[in-house]
Amino acid sequence: MSFVRTLKDNWWVLVFYGAIAILFGIYAFVHPLGSALALAWAFGVMALADGFTTIVALFDKDVQISKAWLALYAVASIVFGLLAVIHPLSVAGTLLLLLGLWLIVAGVFRIVFAIRVRKEIDNEWMIGFSGAVAIVLGLLILTYPVAGLLTVMLWIGAAVLVYGVFQVMAGLRLRRMP
Repeated sequence: MSFVRTLKDNWWVLVFYGAIAILFGIYAFVHPLGSALALAWAFGVMALADGFTTIVALFDKDVQISKAWLALYAVASIVFGLLAVIHPLSVAGTLLLLLGLWLIVAGVFRIVFAIRVRKEIDNEWMIGFSGAVAIVLGLLILTYPVAGLLTVMLWIGAAVLVYGVFQVMAGLRLRRMP
């Protein structure tokens, strides 16, 4: 059976995933804090599954990765997973603060980069401006974390909503294929 035929026969999977994405996108707009908790919890469940899978890999003699690295990864995954499942709000808040710090560092880097390449490229001010915007966003997130969390979730909701619509459209197009 060809790959295209397999896709056509399973068109409904894309529609199903798209519908779930659309529902989550709508939920993110209506309940952004609840979706942040749901997302943190889902990451925790995935990390737990990854950690337990890695523990199983520790006992496989054909694994090419060092057992010490596997054990470290398994422990880190399980610890993060447990924290995210038990305390999703704390994890979401911590990830948001890390985002704020990263935006500030990235902004400073962009400004320094723009200054260093100003003689080699045109319109380097745009790079510097994007750095300034990143710094402002990072500071706003650190200063007003709840507003930052709501904003991030609204953006995620919009992206997931668009993704879901495209998934449904792709599934329906596959269904109509000859």
